[in-house]
Amino acid sequence: MASVEIVDLRKAYGSLEIMHGVSINIENGEFVALVGPSGCGKSTLLRMIAGLETTTSGQIKIGDRVVNDLPPRDRDIAMVFQSYALYPHKTVAQNMGFALKLRRTRADEVATRVRRAADILDLVPYLERFPRQLSGGQRQRVAMGRAIVRDPAVFLFDEPLSNLDAKLRVQMRAEIKELHQRLKTTTVYVTHDQVEAMTMADRVVVLRDGRVEQIGTPLELYDRPTNLFVAGFIGSPSMNLLRGTLVKKDDAVSFRTVSGVTLPINHAPEQALGRDLYYGIRPEHFTLDGKGVEVQISVIEPTGAESQVFAKLGNDKIMAVFRERMTLKSGAKLRINPVRPSVHLFEAETGARIN
Repeated sequence: MASVEIVDLRKAYGSLEIMHGVSINIENGEFVALVGPSGCGKSTLLRMIAGLETTTSGQIKIGDRVVNDLPPRDRDIAMVFQSYALYPHKTVAQNMGFALKLRRTRADEVATRVRRAADILDLVPYLERFPRQLSGGQRQRVAMGRAIVRDPAVFLFDEPLSNLDAKLRVQMRAEIKELHQRLKTTTVYVTHDQVEAMTMADRVVVLRDGRVEQIGTPLELYDRPTNLFVAGFIGSPSMNLLRGTLVKKDDAVSFRTVSGVTLPINHAPEQALGRDLYYGIRPEHFTLDGKGVEVQISVIEPTGAESQVFAKLGNDKIMAVFRERMTLKSGAKLRINPVRPSVHLFEAETGARIN
C-alpha cells in the first residue's frame, strides 16, 4: 500500500491545456473516486498516474517516490480497464498469472497467488475456463484478479463497470467495495456515474473541464455542495435549482422565484438580499403536509418504494420524491413544503454557495 500525492498537475496538447493544476492527496489505503461528466479529464488523470500519459508539469508521488519519469511497470500499480482486455486463447488461471510469468516469478509462487486471488473473487471453479465461457461479471472479476495477483501499492480502475447491465453493476459495486475492505489497498476509481462514486468511495473528487470542483466524503458533497455544478451533478435525482432573489418582509426573509412564487428559507446573509441567486432543494426534501406552495402535477412515476412527482411551480419545472403512493392525475394541484434546513443558496453569476 502507498499514498498518492498529485501536486499542481497540468496536461497540454500543444497550446490546448486540458488539466489545469490539479492537486489531490490520497491517503494510504483510501478508496478515492474521480467523477465528472464526459471530457472532464478524469481518465486522463488516471492514465497520468499510471504512466500511460506524460505530464506537462506538476508532480505525481506514489509512496515516497516521484514517479513522473518512471515507466508504468516501475510504478507498482495495477490497472483494471473498461474493456476486460483478457487473452481469449488463455484460461482464467493463465490470464491472471500472465503478468507474474513475464516477471519470471517461480511457477509455484504464480499458482499460489492465482489461487489466493481466485478464492477472494469466487473464481476457483472457473480457473480452467476460457474468457468466452464466462459471463460479463465473471470476466470483470478475472480482470480484477489479474490486478490482485501483482499485489500492487495502488489499484487503478478506469470505468470497469460500464460494460455491464444495471443489475450486475450494482452487484459488482458491492464486490469491489468489499474487496477494498479486505485488501485495504489504495484505490483510485474513475467513473462517470455519480451514484457509483457515492456508494463506493471514502472520498469523491468532482472534476469539470480539467479542474477540481470539490473534494470530500460522499455525504459532504451531498449535504454541502460548494457550487452550482456540484449541486446539480451529485445526487440522483438531481437537485431542483430555481432562479430568483431574496426578499425581506417584517424581518422575515424568503426567496421569490423569477415567476413570482415565494419559498421559505431559514436564514441568509443580509448582503445577499436583492441579488441574483439560485434556490436549491433536493427532490426528497419536500413534505406533504397541506401547507407550503401549490404545484401542478405533470407526471407521477411510481417506482414501488416511492412516487416521483414531476410538477410545475409557477413557470419552473421541479421534481419531488415521496414515500407515499399517489393516485393523482396529470393537471391535479398539490401543496408541498420545502424542508427549510435542507435549502441551499448559490450565486447565479459565479455559482458559488453562499449559505
